[in-house]
Amino acid sequence: MQKCVPLFGATSIDLIISKSINIELKKGEFFWEAGKTSKYVGFITDGILRVYYYSEKGEEVTNYFVDENHWLSDWDNPDKSVTPIANLQAITHCSFIVFLKKDWNELLQAIFELNDIIQKIIIKHKSKKLERRSPLISEDTTERYLSFLEQYPNIVNRIPLSYVASYLGMKQQSLSRVRKNIR
Repeated sequence: MQKCVPLFGATSIDLIISKSINIELKKGEFFWEAGKTSKYVGFITDGILRVYYYSEKGEEVTNYFVDENHWLSDWDNPDKSVTPIANLQAITHCSFIVFLKKDWNELLQAIFELNDIIQKIIIKHKSKKLERRSPLISEDTTERYLSFLEQYPNIVNRIPLSYVASYLGMKQQSLSRVRKNIR
Protein backbone atom coordinates (compact mmCIF):
# COMPACT_ATOMS: atom_id res chain seq x y z
CA MET A 1 0.00 0.00 0.00
CA GLN A 2 1.23 3.43 -0.94
CA LYS A 3 1.79 5.99 1.81
CA CYS A 4 -0.71 8.88 1.92
CA VAL A 5 0.76 12.29 1.23
CA PRO A 6 -0.82 15.70 1.85
CA LEU A 7 -2.35 17.41 -1.18
CA PHE A 8 -0.45 20.67 -0.96
CA GLY A 9 3.08 19.35 -0.67
CA ALA A 10 5.83 19.03 -3.25
CA THR A 11 5.55 15.24 -3.18
CA SER A 12 1.85 15.21 -4.06
CA ILE A 13 2.23 17.85 -6.76
CA ASP A 14 5.07 15.87 -8.32
CA LEU A 15 2.95 12.72 -8.13
CA ILE A 16 -0.04 14.42 -9.79
CA ILE A 17 2.16 15.85 -12.55
CA SER A 18 3.80 12.47 -13.14
CA LYS A 19 0.40 10.85 -13.72
CA SER A 20 -1.12 13.62 -15.85
CA ILE A 21 -1.39 13.49 -19.64
CA ASN A 22 -2.05 16.38 -22.01
CA ILE A 23 -4.43 15.44 -24.81
CA GLU A 24 -6.26 17.31 -27.53
CA LEU A 25 -9.43 16.57 -29.44
CA LYS A 26 -10.37 17.97 -32.80
CA LYS A 27 -13.85 19.31 -33.40
CA GLY A 28 -16.22 16.34 -33.65
CA GLU A 29 -14.07 13.89 -31.69
CA PHE A 30 -15.33 12.30 -28.47
CA PHE A 31 -14.02 12.48 -24.92
CA TRP A 32 -16.40 9.60 -24.27
CA GLU A 33 -19.17 7.86 -26.18
CA ALA A 34 -22.40 6.32 -24.94
CA GLY A 35 -22.02 2.60 -24.42
CA LYS A 36 -18.22 2.64 -24.43
CA THR A 37 -16.08 2.63 -21.30
CA SER A 38 -14.19 5.90 -20.97
CA LYS A 39 -10.43 5.92 -20.45
CA TYR A 40 -9.86 9.24 -18.72
CA VAL A 41 -10.86 11.68 -16.02
CA GLY A 42 -9.52 15.22 -16.00
CA PHE A 43 -9.95 18.91 -16.74
CA ILE A 44 -10.79 20.68 -19.96
CA THR A 45 -8.33 23.56 -20.27
CA ASP A 46 -9.45 24.97 -23.61
CA GLY A 47 -12.48 24.48 -25.83
CA ILE A 48 -16.13 23.47 -25.55
CA LEU A 49 -17.77 20.06 -25.35
CA ARG A 50 -21.41 19.12 -25.49
CA VAL A 51 -23.15 16.29 -23.72
CA TYR A 52 -25.86 14.78 -25.88
CA TYR A 53 -27.96 11.69 -26.30
CA TYR A 54 -30.43 10.39 -28.85
CA SER A 55 -34.17 10.79 -28.30
CA GLU A 56 -36.66 7.99 -28.87
CA LYS A 57 -37.12 9.45 -32.37
CA GLY A 58 -33.38 9.16 -33.03
CA GLU A 59 -32.75 12.91 -32.82
CA GLU A 60 -29.70 14.33 -31.09
CA VAL A 61 -30.62 16.20 -27.92
CA THR A 62 -27.98 18.47 -26.41
CA ASN A 63 -28.21 18.17 -22.65
CA TYR A 64 -25.56 20.70 -21.65
CA PHE A 65 -22.24 22.30 -22.57
CA VAL A 66 -18.88 22.01 -20.84
CA ASP A 67 -16.30 24.74 -21.24
CA GLU A 68 -12.89 25.54 -19.82
CA ASN A 69 -11.87 24.68 -16.26
CA HIS A 70 -14.42 21.93 -15.74
CA TRP A 71 -13.77 18.51 -14.29
CA LEU A 72 -14.72 15.59 -16.55
CA SER A 73 -15.45 12.19 -15.12
CA ASP A 74 -17.87 9.32 -15.52
CA TRP A 75 -20.80 11.07 -13.97
CA ASP A 76 -20.90 10.02 -10.33
CA ASN A 77 -18.14 7.41 -10.43
CA PRO A 78 -14.83 8.95 -11.49
CA ASP A 79 -12.88 6.19 -9.79
CA LYS A 80 -14.76 3.26 -11.34
CA SER A 81 -15.20 1.98 -14.88
CA VAL A 82 -18.68 3.05 -15.85
CA THR A 83 -20.19 3.03 -19.30
CA PRO A 84 -21.52 6.53 -20.08
CA ILE A 85 -25.15 6.87 -21.17
CA ALA A 86 -24.51 10.02 -23.21
CA ASN A 87 -21.85 11.32 -25.59
CA LEU A 88 -19.30 13.99 -24.70
CA GLN A 89 -18.17 15.51 -27.99
CA ALA A 90 -15.77 18.33 -28.81
CA ILE A 91 -17.60 21.10 -30.65
CA THR A 92 -14.44 23.18 -30.87
CA HIS A 93 -10.79 22.15 -30.72
CA CYS A 94 -10.22 21.09 -27.08
CA SER A 95 -7.24 20.63 -24.79
CA PHE A 96 -7.24 18.61 -21.57
CA ILE A 97 -5.15 17.55 -18.63
CA VAL A 98 -6.28 13.99 -17.97
CA PHE A 99 -5.44 10.87 -16.01
CA LEU A 100 -5.87 7.24 -16.96
CA LYS A 101 -8.43 5.63 -14.65
CA LYS A 102 -5.81 3.34 -13.10
CA ASP A 103 -3.51 6.29 -12.40
CA TRP A 104 -6.40 8.34 -11.03
CA ASN A 105 -7.31 5.59 -8.58
CA GLU A 106 -3.69 5.49 -7.41
CA LEU A 107 -3.75 9.26 -6.85
CA LEU A 108 -6.97 9.02 -4.84
CA GLN A 109 -5.33 6.39 -2.63
CA ALA A 110 -2.07 8.29 -2.24
CA ILE A 111 -3.38 11.83 -1.66
CA PHE A 112 -6.01 11.75 1.03
CA GLU A 113 -7.58 15.22 0.44
CA LEU A 114 -7.89 14.79 -3.34
CA ASN A 115 -11.14 12.82 -3.29
CA ASP A 116 -12.86 15.42 -1.07
CA ILE A 117 -11.80 18.25 -3.37
CA ILE A 118 -12.97 16.43 -6.50
CA GLN A 119 -16.31 15.59 -4.86
CA LYS A 120 -16.81 19.29 -4.04
CA ILE A 121 -16.04 20.18 -7.66
CA ILE A 122 -18.53 17.56 -8.92
CA ILE A 123 -21.26 18.81 -6.55
CA LYS A 124 -20.64 22.42 -7.63
CA HIS A 125 -20.85 21.49 -11.33
CA LYS A 126 -24.02 19.43 -10.83
CA SER A 127 -25.63 22.28 -8.93
CA LYS A 128 -24.70 24.76 -11.67
CA LYS A 129 -26.03 22.39 -14.35
CA LEU A 130 -29.34 22.01 -12.52
CA GLU A 131 -29.52 25.75 -12.00
CA ARG A 132 -29.08 26.27 -15.74
CA ARG A 133 -31.54 23.56 -16.87
CA SER A 134 -34.44 24.01 -14.42
CA PRO A 135 -35.79 27.37 -15.66
CA LEU A 136 -35.90 26.12 -19.26
CA ILE A 137 -39.02 24.10 -18.44
CA SER A 138 -41.21 27.11 -17.69
CA GLU A 139 -39.75 29.81 -19.94
CA ASP A 140 -40.93 30.74 -23.41
CA THR A 141 -38.49 30.57 -26.33
CA THR A 142 -37.28 34.16 -26.00
CA GLU A 143 -36.74 33.84 -22.25
CA ARG A 144 -34.88 30.55 -22.76
CA TYR A 145 -32.52 32.13 -25.27
CA LEU A 146 -31.92 35.20 -23.10
CA SER A 147 -31.24 32.92 -20.12
CA PHE A 148 -28.81 30.94 -22.26
CA LEU A 149 -26.94 34.13 -23.18
CA GLU A 150 -26.73 35.04 -19.51
CA GLN A 151 -25.61 31.59 -18.37
CA TYR A 152 -23.16 30.90 -21.21
CA PRO A 153 -21.88 34.34 -22.19
CA ASN A 154 -18.49 33.04 -23.33
CA ILE A 155 -19.64 30.27 -25.64
CA VAL A 156 -22.66 31.43 -27.63
CA ASN A 157 -20.50 32.77 -30.49
CA ARG A 158 -18.20 29.74 -30.45
CA ILE A 159 -20.72 26.95 -31.08
CA PRO A 160 -23.18 26.07 -33.86
CA LEU A 161 -26.68 27.46 -33.40
CA SER A 162 -28.13 24.00 -34.06
CA TYR A 163 -26.63 22.85 -30.72
CA VAL A 164 -27.97 25.92 -28.93
CA ALA A 165 -31.44 25.24 -30.38
CA SER A 166 -31.27 21.59 -29.32
CA TYR A 167 -30.23 22.59 -25.79
CA LEU A 168 -33.10 25.07 -25.60
CA GLY A 169 -35.61 22.51 -26.86
CA MET A 170 -36.51 24.25 -30.10
CA LYS A 171 -35.91 23.98 -33.82
CA GLN A 172 -33.12 26.03 -35.35
CA GLN A 173 -35.64 28.06 -37.37
CA SER A 174 -37.42 29.06 -34.13
CA LEU A 175 -34.11 30.12 -32.61
CA SER A 176 -33.35 32.22 -35.70
CA ARG A 177 -36.73 33.99 -35.30
CA VAL A 178 -36.07 34.63 -31.61
CA ARG A 179 -32.61 36.03 -32.36
CA LYS A 180 -34.02 38.27 -35.11
CA ASN A 181 -36.78 39.62 -32.81
CA ILE A 182 -34.43 40.60 -29.98
CA ARG A 183 -31.95 42.54 -32.11
